[in-house]
Amino acid sequence: MMIDPASFLRALFDAAVAAASPDICVPPNLPELPRGRTIVVGAGKAAASMARAVEDNWAGPLGGLVVTRYGHSVPTRFVEVVEAGHPMPDAAGTLAAERIIGLVQGLTADDLVLALISGGGSALLSLPAPGIALTDKQAVNKALLKSGAPISEINCVRKHLSAIKGGRLALAAQPARMVSLIISDVPGDDPATIASGPTVPDATSLADARAILKKYGIVPPPAVAEHLDRPNSETPKPGDPRFAHVDNRVIATAKGSLEAAAAVARQAGITPILLGDAIEGEARAVAAAQARLAIAQMAPCVLISGGETSVTVRGTGRGGRNAEYLLALAIALDGHEGIHAIACYTDGIDGTEDNAGALLMPDSLARARGLGLDARAMLVDNDGYGFFSALGDLVVTGPTRTNVNDFRAILVMPKL
Repeated sequence: MMIDPASFLRALFDAAVAAASPDICVPPNLPELPRGRTIVVGAGKAAASMARAVEDNWAGPLGGLVVTRYGHSVPTRFVEVVEAGHPMPDAAGTLAAERIIGLVQGLTADDLVLALISGGGSALLSLPAPGIALTDKQAVNKALLKSGAPISEINCVRKHLSAIKGGRLALAAQPARMVSLIISDVPGDDPATIASGPTVPDATSLADARAILKKYGIVPPPAVAEHLDRPNSETPKPGDPRFAHVDNRVIATAKGSLEAAAAVARQAGITPILLGDAIEGEARAVAAAQARLAIAQMAPCVLISGGETSVTVRGTGRGGRNAEYLLALAIALDGHEGIHAIACYTDGIDGTEDNAGALLMPDSLARARGLGLDARAMLVDNDGYGFFSALGDLVVTGPTRTNVNDFRAILVMPKL
């Protein structure tokens, strides 16, 4: 069987991204036109491309505003696009969130709010709860991102410090009908967790948020601690009748993208083995487990997985969780013959770097040693980016303007 491993793995990643393109998933999920106005709002890395997909397929008048990450905008005709900070929230995101709240207020039951939600919306739609400064939220957000906490725990805290997330955007839009189109970037595809659920009631509690901060040894600023101790800071809960006008629709998921990649593998004559679309845990631990699985394979195959790993940052290197995963995988495989891999973030940006991820070859460690690189030391320093950059094996796509989380594929081609 003759295939070029790097090209094959890149084709799998491209298929995964294409399956989550707003051009594909938005049009069939659009609601009927309302009798009244249509207001489009939204937040996330896919928000601008989702807005354009709405514009291209909407038969009536519309307007509104969405906020996306810097560099992720696309031209639109009727819906304003604002760029803001991610993963660290900034003043541009706060101002955009304030304007979005203003746009959905004062509507009638004949009006429609079309909310376009995708991964990254938690940071981009940053409107601190009363009494909390943006700098307070930034401090807590930074500590959580470095702690290794899974996204579900991070977003629990974010919702309880927000005036717009955790269902509060939906409440602000009453009595208008709201349809929320959601591209999932979280394991399990829970709409309440995606972008911290601005249109979804919240089953977590203030006590949960306090416990998460305590679990990771995070001492919050005084204003945050006081807010989390006040019962009236609680988020609206499932069963709240005020959400009767809200229709939340998850329109793209990691599972769909993994299945699209698997189809490409089958077409190439390679057996795909799907390990799961909701894998969490420390990137290096996931890598070690998947290395053992790859080594155990006796026939040609490709192990495909998604989800969202985490990294407890202790070093000073340039990382990204997919680069960290691949560097740990390289160490675990130790040059094992016939195994290649790719790991990329489907939004095109691995963490805060300029790459989507990287490619791993059987000779990656040997080439690194030839350059005087110490793979284990670089892993300790969280410097996966530096490792693969030196080898020339980064995958650089630029922003894809969608986001269904991590994509990993390990190609096993054992000698028969």
